[in-house]
This record gives sequence, structure tokens and C-alpha cells, in this order.
Amino acid sequence: ETGYVPNSVARNLRTKRTDTIGLVMPDITNPFFTHVVRGVEVAARDAGLLLLLTNTDQRPDEETRVVSMLLQRQVDGMLAIPAGTCADTARLCQDAGVPLVIVDRRPETPGSIDVVRADAEGGAYELGKLLAGLGHQHVAAVTGPEYVPTAVDRAAGFSKAVEEEGLPAPTVIYGDFSLESGHDMTQDLMRHEPRPTAIFAANNFLAIGAQHAIEELGMSVPDDVALVGLDDLPTEMVTFPFLTVAAQPAEEMGRRAVELLLKRIKEPEAKPEEILLPTELTIRRSSGDPLQA
Repeated sequence: ETGYVPNSVARNLRTKRTDTIGLVMPDITNPFFTHVVRGVEVAARDAGLLLLLTNTDQRPDEETRVVSMLLQRQVDGMLAIPAGTCADTARLCQDAGVPLVIVDRRPETPGSIDVVRADAEGGAYELGKLLAGLGHQHVAAVTGPEYVPTAVDRAAGFSKAVEEEGLPAPTVIYGDFSLESGHDMTQDLMRHEPRPTAIFAANNFLAIGAQHAIEELGMSVPDDVALVGLDDLPTEMVTFPFLTVAAQPAEEMGRRAVELLLKRIKEPEAKPEEILLPTELTIRRSSGDPLQA
């Protein structure tokens, strides 16, 4: 009735908690990551926590800066989707005594830190098996930076599936997880001899860029080149679902990451956990029909 607003700063001096958590993400424009944020935000709100969101534009130097800023604001815990390796962010949080959960990335040393991710390597493997089963002899992959473990894992899963079928090792090109990089790498692939008849894109932006490049060259998907990718596009963004994908459960990843972070805050000495979620294969028109022998 009087309009009194409690002073959370004064209360936090007594409890030594701020009831805030930080989330460091690499690309806020990518629908996959916005769905991760949605899962984090809902879980944080249900737990009575305020979420501080930062975006690194996939730059490791910017990640170091925003992690330092969040730590200066005395967050109770941190969630991070690293732009590069996990090492620098993990070191900063460890030095500050702030719990950290890595999301959607594989740490360099398994079992060293809490992680929630999807089995993207397994999803890429399924897509490789699919293309080989459709009769493609010459396939290729476009993926993210070689210093990002996720980019390497996805290419490795795809390559493993193709080679298990007795086919030549796929051409793999490393770039950025962006539309522009997908476009440029695909144009490069189309100049290879023999030209690939199918392409695996390691995320949704790469897939869109690849499709644009193929169409610019006067070809079409899937008539001239089959195209498959990791991560789906939200149904509200596409009128006619077209792309064959192995989709990661983005919102569930975000929710489970908050749950794991709360557990780490409560039990700081507990053994680090890794939660590995399955992908879901959805076959649509972009992978095409079986090739004629």
C-alpha cells in the first residue's frame, strides 16, 4: 500500500547471495541459442533467480570480457556456451569461486567440469548414414572453427558414418558457424572435382548459407545437391519445413543446465556431471530420394 520496495542489495550483504546467474552465449541471432535461453530463463524464474544475459558474437576475447563483468556483479553461478574452448572461462570462474556449467560444448578434459550438451556427434553420424544409404558416393561437410570442439565432433561423426559405408572420406571445410561462412564454403565445395552430391552443414545457419550458395550457382536442393544439417529452425520461421536435420533439444538443454547449476551451488564439492541428451532425426525433402544406380 505504501509502495515500499525491499532493498535487495542490503539483503544480499547479509545472505552473501545475489539471486542472479549469468548466461554467456555466442550468437543471440541464432534461433537455436534463443531457445536455449528460453529454457534457462524459465528454469531460473521458477527458482526465483534473475538471469543476466550476455552475447559474445562468437569472439573468445569478448567472452573473457563479459565473463569478467558478470563475476564483478557477484553472480551466484554461471552458464556458458563458449565461443572457443572452455579453458579461459573455466579458469576465471574457478579463480572467483563461482560455479560454472558449460552448455552445448565438450570440454577438453572430460569429467573436469559440469556439462549439459546434446549428442551432436551422434546426430551427425545419423545424417551421414542417411546420405550413404541414399546412394551418395561423394559427400562433404561444412562446419565451424577448428578450435571449437563441437565443430570437430560434428565433422568427425559425419565422417565416421560415411567411411563405415566404404565410401571415400568426405571433404571437410572449417569456417564459422554463420550464414556467410556456409555460403562461401559451399561455393568452394562446388568447384571441387568430383563435385559433392550431398552436403552436411554442422548447424542451421551453415545450412541456410549452403542452400543460398547452391541456388546462386543455378542448382537446386535436393535435385542437384542433397543438404542436411544439425539443429532445426522453429516452425514459426518457416512456412514449409524443408531441411532434413538432427535436432538438438535446445530448451531442455537450457532447463537442465540451470538444474545442474543449482545442484552445484548447493553441493560445491560434488563430482562434476555430464548430461548428454539425444538428438532427433527428422527427414524432410532436402535430403532427396535415393539416387538411381
